[in-house]
Amino acid sequence: MERKILRGRLLSFLRRPESHDDTESFRYLADGGLQIEGGVIRRIDQFDALDARGAEVIDHRPHLIMPGFIDTHLHFPQTQVIASWAAELLDWLNDYTFPEETRYADPALAATMAEAFLDRLVAHGTTSAVAYGSVHAASVDALFSAAQAREMRLIAGKVMMDRNAPAALCDTAQSSHDATAALIARWHGTDRLGYAITPRFAITSSPAQLEAAGALAAAHPTCHIQTHLSENHAEIALACKLYPDARDYTDIYARAGLLGPKTLLGHAIHLSGRETRALAEAQAIPVFCPTSNLFLGSGLFDDARLRGAGLRPAIATDIGGGTSYSMLQTLAEGYKVLQLQGQRMHPYQAFDWITRANAAALGLADRIGTLEAGSEADLVVLDARATPAMAQRMARAESLAEELFVLQVMGDDRAVRQTYIAGRLAWSAP
Repeated sequence: MERKILRGRLLSFLRRPESHDDTESFRYLADGGLQIEGGVIRRIDQFDALDARGAEVIDHRPHLIMPGFIDTHLHFPQTQVIASWAAELLDWLNDYTFPEETRYADPALAATMAEAFLDRLVAHGTTSAVAYGSVHAASVDALFSAAQAREMRLIAGKVMMDRNAPAALCDTAQSSHDATAALIARWHGTDRLGYAITPRFAITSSPAQLEAAGALAAAHPTCHIQTHLSENHAEIALACKLYPDARDYTDIYARAGLLGPKTLLGHAIHLSGRETRALAEAQAIPVFCPTSNLFLGSGLFDDARLRGAGLRPAIATDIGGGTSYSMLQTLAEGYKVLQLQGQRMHPYQAFDWITRANAAALGLADRIGTLEAGSEADLVVLDARATPAMAQRMARAESLAEELFVLQVMGDDRAVRQTYIAGRLAWSAP
């Protein structure tokens, strides 16, 4: 079995940092080595402590090696509607997103765009993702096929949508159930792939379709569930009008059996106290999408309130309502969203969030998100001096925390030197 050792400065989080001086929450080796065999990290240690005889040694000094970034909410068919002007969410969906997604009925287009989509992710240091397909099963087949060829960890699903959308994008409760079941049988648990049952949101799913999604979740408990919740006031009002018997928006999903520890709820901005308690009881995962929330003017995610209620939010780009594939830029905008509410995101917490914590939110922290022995060797190599402006700032940086904050605030894809997936080089800066 091929054995390689990556040498460099290694950083991996062990738990969520409690404060700016919580250095026990992570492992940092100034001259470390990762021994990789079979796509898995077999050992992490000081480089001099490893036996390099017979191994391929790749020296990434002076750069920082971290677990690859994990994006927990993004839309594969929306890559070509990023930066499309609209007044707010529902206008944006109707004017841009729905027309664009009709194109993904074409399997050849879906295959081409799947390759481009994954290229963008790995170039930005993202090695694992949770993605929405279009309503077309072929779009999900294309995305899974492309990810499988790259040995990439991907969770994805066909959108279920049977009303309040163009006819070309509508399935039915029964057809969406059957197509989803077939996709689960074909892809879920194959190699590094997982399926997410994906009703887009309550507005575009009838009660019968949400019940079908709930039946799928009950029949396939190892699948994730992904949908949207309380992103926008107009969305909330319409959802509640369409489901008058529900106590609130969250209750719509609860009644359909769609809330649980594997449920990923994009946005979750405007939640009542009852809804917050219900999500905490179900152990569902709210997903913070800062660039999207700011771009569409949806509102400010209240991270402290949700954590105080016992929830464990994930964080994501939300391409294409989101404006950047970069998890670094996502952190930069997330920092500002929290600052506006008197909340703080220290760089230790930020980098834990896009690695270990996002993995934990997916129930995958034993496989991805850290550099611990036994983890899959998905890695990103970061250069905090990647641009002249960053290099100028770094000339005055005196600590790891300062370096991370430079990456968090000023970094983007230019700061990504290399990306490894399953121990193999997947992308390298030109």
